[in-house]
Amino acid sequence: MRTGRRIRIRVVTPGPLTETPAARYVWAAARLALGWIFAWAFVDKLFGLGFATPAGKAWVDGVGPTEGFLANAPKGPFAGVYNALAGAAWADWLFMIGLAGIGAALLLGVGMRIAAASGALLLVLMWTAVLPPENNPFMDDHLIYAILLVGLALVKAGDTLGLGRWWSETRLVKRFPILK
Repeated sequence: MRTGRRIRIRVVTPGPLTETPAARYVWAAARLALGWIFAWAFVDKLFGLGFATPAGKAWVDGVGPTEGFLANAPKGPFAGVYNALAGAAWADWLFMIGLAGIGAALLLGVGMRIAAASGALLLVLMWTAVLPPENNPFMDDHLIYAILLVGLALVKAGDTLGLGRWWSETRLVKRFPILK
């Protein structure tokens, strides 16, 4: 016997985990941390603050930021290529502009697509300079950071604790979406 009552079933589809507030803040923290790594590398190599770059061996002292690493660290199949680039002015400028630009973009949360692509490329190139890695036959932190950069761009990590949402609404970015 029918009573006339209808049973309503409501199907709830959960949103992606990357859209939860906790996930957004974790991705934002990862973005800020990686941004600091790139920005700090730029500042240290520019001024020789005594961390990775000793005092007196900074770019402002006339020492090329690529000189020490590319002259001494490369090993493996690409060592000769990287040794030849050590201290080249164009390589120094590209490297420093890359560090500064990637660091600034990540810290501000703008230009995440370009920052992720260029940062991942830089990290993979640095990985190829030290093949095989010291503590693992294949994987090292350069590849992990490169993967993380791509993830940051995919989840729009610049929108949380950054200027990404505002940046994506500018006329320039609407005209050239690659700048998101």
